[in-house]
Amino acid sequence: MKTISFTLFLACSAFYCNAQQGNINIQQDEKITNLLGIYKSVNENSSHYRIQVGFGSFQEAETLKANVDKDFPNWPTKIDFESPSYRVRIGKFKTQLEGERKLIEVRQKYPSAMLLKPEKTTN
Repeated sequence: MKTISFTLFLACSAFYCNAQQGNINIQQDEKITNLLGIYKSVNENSSHYRIQVGFGSFQEAETLKANVDKDFPNWPTKIDFESPSYRVRIGKFKTQLEGERKLIEVRQKYPSAMLLKPEKTTN
């Protein structure tokens, strides 16, 4: 009888238990946000190797970029304008060796791909 009443008591008390709830308020200096913005802009403009997959008009570049995004979904792709055409570039590689290794993979799908170290990129 004691075990049945104890089990019944535990079952009933389980319905009245509540988890702790609370709010977290993070206060940080505005300088941290500014510093993160500077860090992002420096990394965007840093020198790195990229693989150029192709080029053409803006519509051709958008189509090619969509195909590249499907083939290599984990790599960053970007369309850069260099007069007179738009160029589709993929990846951000710090060393030439790393870029050449990835170029072998890309050339299986896009034989005309080439490894470049662009001097500047546009948004």
